[in-house]
Amino acid sequence: MRIEPLALAGSALVRNEICSDLRGSFSRLFCGAKLQPLIDNRTVVQINRSITRRIGAVRGLHYQVAPFSEMKLIRCLRGSVMDIAVDLRQSSPTFLQHQAVLLSASDVCMVVLPEGIAHGFQALESDSELLYLHTAPYSAEHERGLRHDDPRLGIAWPLAPVDLSDRDQAHPLIGADFSGICF
Repeated sequence: MRIEPLALAGSALVRNEICSDLRGSFSRLFCGAKLQPLIDNRTVVQINRSITRRIGAVRGLHYQVAPFSEMKLIRCLRGSVMDIAVDLRQSSPTFLQHQAVLLSASDVCMVVLPEGIAHGFQALESDSELLYLHTAPYSAEHERGLRHDDPRLGIAWPLAPVDLSDRDQAHPLIGADFSGICF
């Protein structure tokens, strides 16, 4: 596993080695010892999976507030997605900036996003499947979201967004008075 810092402070791309032979291949999906510099004393408490059927479908941008702020580790198991992260941390040098990372099943990479980062993605292939590791359990009461088309973010989605959930379409735009979140 190789850890490469990304544009948003504290986020990283983890590249895995694939070992192949005539039987197929093997790769390590998680290694606490190797990821220690990133995850520090956090514990993975929940693992989720999503399958997104249609090309162009957008999920997100989602985050949770304290006391359920969470680090997310995201890997694409099938297909490919354009993974988007938005920094909402009040004191961050990358506040309200976003980064886009292409994740695919063939690259065996994982994105690590610290607390205070909103996350979403757009499916670039049918039936794209993601695996998420979370350091806090889901809490509907503490979940928040951003609109995928918020002009303050200026996200250039690679395809015309389709299949947004009612919940994701109802997220408010970021107001001029938004100063970020603490966690």
